[in-house]
Order: sequence, then structure tokens, then C-alpha cells
Amino acid sequence: MTSALILIDLMPRIIALPLAPHSGEEVLTRCRRLAEAFRASDRPVVLVRVERLNTTEQPPGSGFADGLVQPSDVVVVKRTVGAFHGTDLHDQLSNLGVDTLVLAGLVTTMGVESTARAASDHGYELEFVADAMSGFAADEHDFTVEKIFPRFGDVRNTAAYT
Repeated sequence: MTSALILIDLMPRIIALPLAPHSGEEVLTRCRRLAEAFRASDRPVVLVRVERLNTTEQPPGSGFADGLVQPSDVVVVKRTVGAFHGTDLHDQLSNLGVDTLVLAGLVTTMGVESTARAASDHGYELEFVADAMSGFAADEHDFTVEKIFPRFGDVRNTAAYT
């Protein structure tokens, strides 16, 4: 079994939003720790960010957080909420022999959940790092982590991986 860490939308403009129950900076710090642990055990790290359609220039803060991407990482640019539609993410994961995805990032009820649902449709086993993601509102995040994600896979915290 090969697992990959999928980090969603860790972009300065999203990290800076008023998020709950964890701030964007708290999520970024935990995601950095997760990425270090995965790289140290030679497991793939996939970084996903969004670009807006039909615009010649992306808004400021649309790149990845400084120093997040490392040369060994897989980078995916999406143009929808989820990371699978219209990207080569599934092909890249298949080529790496990945069958389990560990999901974290921003925002719980948007990019993370959408990616999780599509990943399930593709047949991946799923794990969610609850304290390494956050939402627009704490109650939305908590509902998704407590009620939705357990239907798709295991819910853990950063300490389980680091």
C-alpha cells in the first residue's frame, strides 16, 4: 500500500482568510510537518492550487506558500473546486502506485471535500487530517469532519503522522 499526502490550496490569499476552527497559519504549519514526514519516508507529497478561469492574471497570493513546494513534490493546478476534474492528478497518482490519499489543506468544505469525493469515486482509500484543515466556519468544518469524512475514510490528527 502506498499513501500520498494531498495538500489543498495552501496559497497566501486563502491562508489569510478568516478561517475556523484553525487559522490558515496553523493549518500551514501542520501541513508543513506532514509534508516533512511524508518526504522523510519517501512517500509522495502532492500540492494542489487553484487558478481562476478566464483571467490573464491571477490575484495576488495565488502561488503556494513560501518554501512549501520541494523538487520531489507533484504539483497540480486545478481550475475547479476539486483536484481531479480537468487535471492529470489521477494519472500521476496511478504512475506512483498510490492507493491511499491523506488529505489536508484549505478549505474543509470546499477543495478538501470535493477532492475527497472524487478520490472515492476513483477508488482511493482515504484518510483525513482534521487539525490540518479548516473551514469558513467552525461548525461547517466540525460537521464535515465528524459526519461526512468518516463515511469516506479514517479521520486522524497531525500527531498520527509525525
